[in-house]
Amino acid sequence: MVQVIEWVNPGEDEIIWRYPNEVIKWGAQLIVHEYEVAVFMRDGKIYDVLGPGRHTLTTQNLPLLYRLVGGSNSPFKATVIFVSMKQFQGRYGGETQTRELAPVKYYGVYWFKVADPVLFITEVVGGQSLYDTSDVTKFIRAYFNEGMMKHLSTYSIVDLFQNLDMVSTQVKVKLMEDFRRLGLELVDVKIEGVNTTDEWRQRLFWIMQTGNAQAVMQMDTAKQVAAELGKSEGAAMGTGMVIMPQLLQQPAQPAQPAQPYAGGGVPPAGYQGAAQPGTPAQPAQQQEICPYCGKPIPPGARFCPYCGHEIKRCPNGHIVPEGAKFCPVCGAKIE
Repeated sequence: MVQVIEWVNPGEDEIIWRYPNEVIKWGAQLIVHEYEVAVFMRDGKIYDVLGPGRHTLTTQNLPLLYRLVGGSNSPFKATVIFVSMKQFQGRYGGETQTRELAPVKYYGVYWFKVADPVLFITEVVGGQSLYDTSDVTKFIRAYFNEGMMKHLSTYSIVDLFQNLDMVSTQVKVKLMEDFRRLGLELVDVKIEGVNTTDEWRQRLFWIMQTGNAQAVMQMDTAKQVAAELGKSEGAAMGTGMVIMPQLLQQPAQPAQPAQPYAGGGVPPAGYQGAAQPGTPAQPAQQQEICPYCGKPIPPGARFCPYCGHEIKRCPNGHIVPEGAKFCPVCGAKIE
């Protein structure tokens, strides 16, 4: 009876199938359907690959195996693995961190196919000892997720939420190179959604409103410190007076040197290039920062001229973060 080697009725999601009998007879009929290849392995090494068609196994179409068995016409041992060359779809999802260490969850779909069956069998099937479609699929999904986590961590949280299409395209290019190392072609990638924690969603809102991530993070730090200081009156009076002014206010700008009057004689009235005789020097007022939008506001302002929020102050006029029980500058109790 003629031996027939064929992958019968493969499922839509099946990538590989191993012929169960490793004893192959010369003259056996090998049937390879369209979008398939048959790979002959022995001792972990690939010897011959046959494409679609009906093949009678002879010394001509399996020359490497024939030489391996010493030119004998007796049955020989080999592993036959069928590989589907069709396009497959996979779903992914995972968690990573952005450049700002913001926790991000992501999910989506990707499409791939085997481009180089020899490399694919070498790196994945034989290299990982995965001879079942479910195991191969799990390996590819894990490999994809690992690359997605690595590449998404190079972007900011604003990029992920404002420029998701751009990020998806750029990540796809990087993942394509990763897949080529396995003999796979990454056809397309779609990031269907990203999400983060409530805390970071609130930060993201203010960052997108102000365009100033540094100011938002600075005010967030100030709120956290104020919350800790608010737990203890002593801490608020002591430590807060040292720490908080640096967190709530921008550094003072260095004074510009006075420019000499070049017109000769006495400078005209109102000339600001140098101090007028007998006029005391005015101390520079320290700039204040709106805790909601991060933009500079006039000293003592009750409302922000940019975002309209009321500026909360202690009885001594210092800006206090939302929810603070004590002033972080002077320690006064907030009623």
